[in-house]
Amino acid sequence: MTSPSTPSAAWQPGVPGGATLPSGPAGRVGAPSGDGHGPALGPAAVTIGTYPDYPSAQRLVDFLADNRFPVEHTAIVGTNLTLVETVLGRLTTARAALLGAGTGAWFGLFIGLLFGIFTVGNWLAVILAGLVIGAIWGAVFGAIAHAMSGGRRDFTSASSLRAAQYAVTVDAQVADQARQLLGRLHVPTHATG
Repeated sequence: MTSPSTPSAAWQPGVPGGATLPSGPAGRVGAPSGDGHGPALGPAAVTIGTYPDYPSAQRLVDFLADNRFPVEHTAIVGTNLTLVETVLGRLTTARAALLGAGTGAWFGLFIGLLFGIFTVGNWLAVILAGLVIGAIWGAVFGAIAHAMSGGRRDFTSASSLRAAQYAVTVDAQVADQARQLLGRLHVPTHATG
C-alpha cells in the first residue's frame, strides 16, 4: 500500500525554496541558480592585458604559470568574433562522389576491421571487401546528396572563428599578484584594468 504524498508547487526560476526537481540518474538535481538561465557567474574578473593575437595572450598565461601563479584563476577571452568561411574549391558531382568515396572507405575499413577480428578464414579479404563496399556506397551517397542540392552550394569551404583581440583576465582576488609578475615581463600588455 502506498502512502499519499503531499502536493508540492512546481519549480519556478528565480523563486527560492519551495519545490525541488526530481532526482536523476546522477542523484539529486538542484534548481538552476539565479534566473534559471544557467549557472551563476564566477568571481569578478579583472583584465590584465589585451593582445592582437592568441599566441601573445597564451605566452602571458604561460609566463604566469612558469612563475607559480594560480593559472586556474585565469582566462583568455576573445572579443569581437568574426566567422570566416574560406572557400577551398569548386564542388562538382564527381568531386562530391570522390569525397563520399573517401569517407565511405574509412567507414568500410572500420566495419571490415570489426568483422575481420571475428573471421576464422581470410580476414584480409573481409577488411578489403568492407573498404571497397564502403567506398562504393560513399560515392553513391555523395553524388546523390550533391545532385539533390540543386546547385545551391557548389563549393567546399572551411569555417573558423577569429577574434579581433584577446584579453587575459584573472579573478579580482589575485589581480595584484598577476600585475606584480607582469612588471617583470618585457612584453607590452596594453593593460586596460
